[in-house]
Amino acid sequence: MKRSDIIRSIQVKFKRLSSAEAAGIMDTVTDCLTDAVTNGDRVEIRGFGTFQSRNRAPKTTRNPRTGKTMTLPGRRGVLFRPSPELTKQMNEE
Repeated sequence: MKRSDIIRSIQVKFKRLSSAEAAGIMDTVTDCLTDAVTNGDRVEIRGFGTFQSRNRAPKTTRNPRTGKTMTLPGRRGVLFRPSPELTKQMNEE
């Protein structure tokens, strides 16, 4: 599902919204999620899952082409954990 599909779904659900208004809603939600996770907050969407930032430690790896070892710096990433309801719904057949 792409961003445009979600915007179209918002328009179908709320028929009075224009495509620009639905896109604005989508942008607002993604901006709020991005800001919260960037600030280190945990974002929980009941029935869907949680997002939180995770610090990853630096690691030593090997370049497959040259064989040289190199150190990759630590970085921040996003961890998503699906809710039990979402997991159950995905596993139903």
